[in-house]
Amino acid sequence: MEKTKKSTFKLLFYLKKNEPKKNGTVAIMGRITIDGKPACFSTKLEINSNTWDLKHGRLLGKSAQALAINIKLDKIRLRIDHHYDEILKEEGFVTAQKLKMAFFGIGVMTDTILTVFADHNGDFKKMVDKEQRSTSTYRKYDIVYRHLSEFIQLRYYRPDMAFRELTPDFIREFDFFLRIDKECTHNTLCVYTMPVIRMVELAIKKGLIRKNPFEDYEITMNEKDRGYLLKEDVEKILVHNANKRFELVRDLFVFSCFTGLSYADIKKLKRSNIQSFFDGHQWIISRRKKTDNASNVRLLEIPKRIIEKYVGVMRNELVFPTPSNPTCNTHIRKIIEQAEIFSENKIGFHTARHTFGTMFLTEGVPLESLSKMMGHKNISTTQIYAKITSQKISKDMDLVSGKFNSMELTFIAAEKELTL
Repeated sequence: MEKTKKSTFKLLFYLKKNEPKKNGTVAIMGRITIDGKPACFSTKLEINSNTWDLKHGRLLGKSAQALAINIKLDKIRLRIDHHYDEILKEEGFVTAQKLKMAFFGIGVMTDTILTVFADHNGDFKKMVDKEQRSTSTYRKYDIVYRHLSEFIQLRYYRPDMAFRELTPDFIREFDFFLRIDKECTHNTLCVYTMPVIRMVELAIKKGLIRKNPFEDYEITMNEKDRGYLLKEDVEKILVHNANKRFELVRDLFVFSCFTGLSYADIKKLKRSNIQSFFDGHQWIISRRKKTDNASNVRLLEIPKRIIEKYVGVMRNELVFPTPSNPTCNTHIRKIIEQAEIFSENKIGFHTARHTFGTMFLTEGVPLESLSKMMGHKNISTTQIYAKITSQKISKDMDLVSGKFNSMELTFIAAEKELTL
């Protein structure tokens, strides 16, 4: 069915019968006509020609296919109507070709969400190449870009969208797309929506839009039981007689348990990062590779000895000859097995960082100090890493138990009087 706007604008859906597909279907085309000048485009939809209603430009009947195709055609019509109104409002006139280009995100929209996203990822990749940012973080951005591109094509039938077109429904529908179509877990969903929100924040900074269309969208991570080892488990690893194949990884794991440095931060650790500080002790003065936040940790005797063990091994400024992350994970699991350490959680190299947080908190290091050592921007992040263990609670209760001695004596005396 044709729709006319201000007697100049018409949109017609028709079949491209002269070029049938091998399976017998034909493409549904769209024709925009403004002031008698047409611009044709493909809807990317295909049907059998005998189900087509020529008069109304829709599929006949109420089959599942007919209903699904007609809904998609209605959505295309609504999008084109929306673009017509926007261009007319901003520029005062509309042409068929300009409207077509706007619908497909070409020409009219120079700063689109995927364009800004692609530029961001390109810049991020350059920092990864210079080892200033994490490869895993870049992969996350790349995956989200591809998911977002697929979502826009499936939901809006076009390759890109302008930031000014984004609505609160967009992020909620993308949320649904990730949950259902991509079968993402809740926490993965949180991780994947953050970059999209980040792109909107960039658009606001660039002046592409004034208001954040996603400001009412809220999603928080479900707290996971992050694996960690107890102090006695770390002692088992310390005394474990690992063979030469596993010895280096064991040392690096223990080093992480006593410094909180992640695999990436240990790998890039240089001699220049180890400095004598104001208190006369040696410290690791560095910035986290993942966040670029400062991470200053005083070296205790065990990590100092591990550093000394590998002096002269590396020809460059690096402190350790670090194997690949998968190799470290494989070797540390083998060591855990040989040392007869049992855990309900899957143990990997990053477990050492969680262990550092938990172990030092249990031994009385304040949460604020732990947050600074671990290079966290917010103390809430430290609260996730640093588990309050039963040992910590017991030690805290030991500190205050003596303060109730007089009350306990009074209670005991009162109890004796009642029994007389």
